[in-house]
Amino acid sequence: LQAAADRALGNRRGSIVAIEPETGGVLALLSRPSYDPNAFVQGISHKAYNLLRSSIDAPLFNRAIQGQYQPGSTLKPFIGLIALGGGTITAFETMDDPGWYQLPGNDRLYRDWNWTKTDDGGHGKVNLQKAIYRSCNVYFYDLARNLGIDAIEKVAKQFGLGSKTYVQAPGEKSGLVPGRDWKRANLDASWQTGETVITGIGQGYMLATPLQLAVMTARIANGGKKVMPTLVSSINQEKLAMPESETMTVKPENLKLLQKAMYGVVNNPKGTAFGSRFSLNREVAAGKTGTVQVRRISRDERETGIVPNEELDWHLRDHALFVGFAPFKNPRYAVSVVVEHGGSGSKVAAPIAQAMLKRALENDPLKLSVYTPSKREEVGT
Repeated sequence: LQAAADRALGNRRGSIVAIEPETGGVLALLSRPSYDPNAFVQGISHKAYNLLRSSIDAPLFNRAIQGQYQPGSTLKPFIGLIALGGGTITAFETMDDPGWYQLPGNDRLYRDWNWTKTDDGGHGKVNLQKAIYRSCNVYFYDLARNLGIDAIEKVAKQFGLGSKTYVQAPGEKSGLVPGRDWKRANLDASWQTGETVITGIGQGYMLATPLQLAVMTARIANGGKKVMPTLVSSINQEKLAMPESETMTVKPENLKLLQKAMYGVVNNPKGTAFGSRFSLNREVAAGKTGTVQVRRISRDERETGIVPNEELDWHLRDHALFVGFAPFKNPRYAVSVVVEHGGSGSKVAAPIAQAMLKRALENDPLKLSVYTPSKREEVGT
């Protein structure tokens, strides 16, 4: 799987993490750009080491455990889980999505990714499941505002966000789950409702490492088991005793609803990752795309037309993310993919995750054989 991750990411900058949802065992932990560790075996020269340290590609920076990124829409299933658990919404409750959202008494518009100036923008009637597989921003703007930052902050830490995982690797970063106290202590300012709104789509101050995103996904996939990631399963062939994972205080039926929505992301013809669907021996994947804006888009640009990613300088392009698990029933693999300035999560990160999950299933101990979808399945009927 490590070799598969290396091939799938290619020459892009970013990270791929693959873990077992039931055990937390890390199966792949890739950071790119990288370097040849053989140069250190006999002692690296000062010149060679300084070249690595000063490289604009930052090859010594382990993006998998040190890279801290806004999670973007990969956070939406988690936000939905909080709302279901707190009774803020019901599974089938709907709202009208016109393509934009506005706070009372505020002239700022929080737009959806498919916003248009005409009346045909937005996603129409939206419930939680549709909001996830279509990645509807407006739904989660409203949901986050109704939840409040205190509820989001409290539950986020149960899913491995905002603190180190203590995987056996040096230099791990903790990410960030923001809140009122954090902002007062670090920015000497009070928390604003608009900041809660954008937290609902994984933007703003929220930060996570690729490893944390994989852990979050594993805990959704395994039914709420609080697994911790580990790189080491044995020493000198002696199996290490792994601590038993406690079960988090989330309702199984709510997790199942979220899993089903993530299934739709990949397998519903209108899902944002439908182009990366696959079936191996009739087993399929589930997941969530994410596209994270790294530059500020002015009001004038929104009015005249947002410049496409491919027309921007590389460092101004969006980050592309995807989290997912497979197979959908009884998941055995969970992955996170982050491609720095990759553009679209659905077009760039999802196919990388597809390659990883397919490879995992092909080499699965169950020896699953390749299954070719029928024409009916290909068109989603």
